[in-house]
Amino acid sequence: QVQLVESGGGLVQDGGSLRLSCAVSGGIFDFNKMRWYRQAPGKQRELVATINSGSGTSYLDSVKDRFTTSRDNAENRVYLQMNSLKSNDTTVYYCNMLTKSASYWGQGTQVTVSS
Repeated sequence: QVQLVESGGGLVQDGGSLRLSCAVSGGIFDFNKMRWYRQAPGKQRELVATINSGSGTSYLDSVKDRFTTSRDNAENRVYLQMNSLKSNDTTVYYCNMLTKSASYWGQGTQVTVSS
C-alpha cells in the first residue's frame, strides 16, 4: 500500500522560510515523478513544483527563485524548500507521486504566512 506523508508546515512570518518533507512508503520511489501542489479553500489545486526521476525540476512562475524541490531516493523523500514566503503562499500543500498506473496523494500540510 502506497502512502505519502507530508510534514514541515506551520506558521511563519512574511519573508520567512519553511521546508516541507514528503515521506513515501509502499511504492517504487526512485523512478517516479514527484509533485507538490497547493489548494486554497474554494480554489482549484495548483501545481507548484515537479521533480522527475532524474531530478529535473520545474516550478510555478510565482514561486520560481523562491521555492526549491529536491529528492533523496535513499530515504524515499521529497522536499520543498520555501524561502521569502508571502501571505498569498498561505494554503494547504500536498505531495503527489505519479506512476504509470496511478496517482497517489498525501494528506496535506498547512502553511500559514502572517504579514
